[in-house]
Amino acid sequence: MILYHGSLVRVEKPVLLQPSRTLDYGSGFYTTTSFEQALQWVKRKSAEQKSSGFVNKYEFDEAAFKTLKVLRFNEPNEQWVDFVMKNRTEPNFQHDYDIVFGPVANDKVYAQFALYEAGLISKATLIQELKTYLLIDQMLFHTEESLSTLNFVEAKEVEL
Repeated sequence: MILYHGSLVRVEKPVLLQPSRTLDYGSGFYTTTSFEQALQWVKRKSAEQKSSGFVNKYEFDEAAFKTLKVLRFNEPNEQWVDFVMKNRTEPNFQHDYDIVFGPVANDKVYAQFALYEAGLISKATLIQELKTYLLIDQMLFHTEESLSTLNFVEAKEVEL
């Protein structure tokens, strides 16, 4: 499987990051199967920082899905909503998965999450609404063992 990671730097040796903000699946190293998703992240961050960036490409050995503890969401569902909400709203929430794979909760999605969190829509309505969006995937590598399954291929520079 080919995965991409957008960054302001080349990332030949991925590391687990403790973000300064809450993220969908918690701390670690985020990737996607979508080159376009990684490219858009780089373009947004590059514009903010006024610098170039990189789309880093990796090969992932899918045999790791059988040997590591993996949480996989094939679509937005009740368990996905609960997991994302815990990661986003409970500062001390921890999970013990090596890899978490599923949809990205982007800005449009978070407008719906905000309505749900405020009690203005039900969980069922939230899930139904999310199923109308074209959601890109993301894969979080949450442990050192999971990072060892990634092999750096190349980094394509993205200029301003």
